Amino acid sequence: MGFFAILLLGSTTASEDDDQVSVYTIAGGDSGFPAPYSHYPRGGGYVYMSFIFDTLVWKNETGYVPALAESWEVEGDDTYVFKLRDGITWNDGVEFTADDVVFTVEYAKEHPYVWASTTMVERAEKVDDLTVKMFLIEPYAPFIDEVGGTLPILPKHVYEGVDDPESFQDEAALTGTGPYTLVDYDKVQETYRFVARDDYYGGSPRVRELRIVKVSPEMASAALAQGDVDAVSIPLDMIEPLEDQGFSMLTSSANGWAYKLMINHKKEPMSEKRFRQALAYAIDRERLVEIVGRGRGLVGNQGAVPPYNSWYNPDVEGYQHSPDKARELLDDMGYNGEAIVLLTKGGSVEYDRIAELIKEDLEEVGINVDLRSMDSKTVDTKVEDWDFDLAVSGHGGAIGDPNFLSKMNSGWQFNSDRYFEDLELNDLLSEQVTETDKDDRREIIDRIQVLYAEDVPAIVLFYTESAYAHDGQVNLYYTMDGVANGIPIPLNKLIFVGQDGR
Repeated sequence: MGFFAILLLGSTTASEDDDQVSVYTIAGGDSGFPAPYSHYPRGGGYVYMSFIFDTLVWKNETGYVPALAESWEVEGDDTYVFKLRDGITWNDGVEFTADDVVFTVEYAKEHPYVWASTTMVERAEKVDDLTVKMFLIEPYAPFIDEVGGTLPILPKHVYEGVDDPESFQDEAALTGTGPYTLVDYDKVQETYRFVARDDYYGGSPRVRELRIVKVSPEMASAALAQGDVDAVSIPLDMIEPLEDQGFSMLTSSANGWAYKLMINHKKEPMSEKRFRQALAYAIDRERLVEIVGRGRGLVGNQGAVPPYNSWYNPDVEGYQHSPDKARELLDDMGYNGEAIVLLTKGGSVEYDRIAELIKEDLEEVGINVDLRSMDSKTVDTKVEDWDFDLAVSGHGGAIGDPNFLSKMNSGWQFNSDRYFEDLELNDLLSEQVTETDKDDRREIIDRIQVLYAEDVPAIVLFYTESAYAHDGQVNLYYTMDGVANGIPIPLNKLIFVGQDGR
């Protein structure tokens, strides 16, 4: 199958049926071949793949909705029963059954999928053609979010003979149950073309054809204004000009992305909690929002759960800007003024400005700062290797189920704090994932936030605001707690199917 035809830019065109949108063009770019094991491990890659593949459960703007499973229930606290929809077919015409679900769970154990692990599943059992029972090794609170609503179900008749799914990139690899099929993919031009399935179990999609085209950030607003695209992510300073031209705007600070000050808590004086607390008091995070975020965004919560997340605990130390408290802590610990190296990612106006403002704040309280600008990859490598003092960084993921706290604090990637000195904190991080009573789990999550704020393994500077501009042909929205397990991109496939996009 040839996926390499060059697509021309084209905006929405009218259909004979006024209720349909013939072509809808989104500014994006290459996110890899849109099969489960071939797309790039970032949000856009998952979203494009989700146009073709479905999960057992999905989410819309307000909560969970049925997908391949018409209903689900929990037996005890470690067994999930999924009742599947009848009459679903794969896009090659083969019937979808419970065998596909059982196969997918076991296949993902042998071939781990980057967005969803099934290691907590002891076994998946077919009860009948339309019922699957999953037995967990132990209770796992975010199971529906991280597995039921994120793991794309694979066709057994296609993938059972595939030993290297990452290299499986032919037509059969795109056999899905989703609302669209891929008819063109051009890696060089960074374009995709998806066509609606009239036999989709959720109804014939309202948007008949989806196109993804490459548009540079500098040209994003112009592409929308000229009618080359129908939806595009834009810089915040283009919100008002595009609104003045009549375009619809979708803005959100609830996207899970934050700028962060990474701290080498293994090295003196950063290993001293009082020093880290002094840093938190010294930095004026409201000024960062005003200057760097142009007044758009939210001051970071030092408890690490954003204030827009339903698990947010407001009763943690906020570290309101106080140079006097910072100086007092530094005096108490006997800080002697040794220079601290602050790394930032050169080439980014935002990172550079954040670093400059932090340097000013820290020097105001007597901390000598040696600011060094390096390329992004070098900074990330130095942080990963603990070859740094302080580093301006940032990452997403602080959205959805609070298990992101475990990944953020106890993971092993460069953007994790890797903070294990507080035994209570780490024990609670392990405990919360197995607590299925929501009230009891909330108590644990509340305590985790208090401990994290007290320990200051890193400093959450501020949460950014994102903006999407579009022509109003469909009603874009941000999915509750993000697409799948936390992707803050307003391109939920249900919008284009028409169930929620009118």
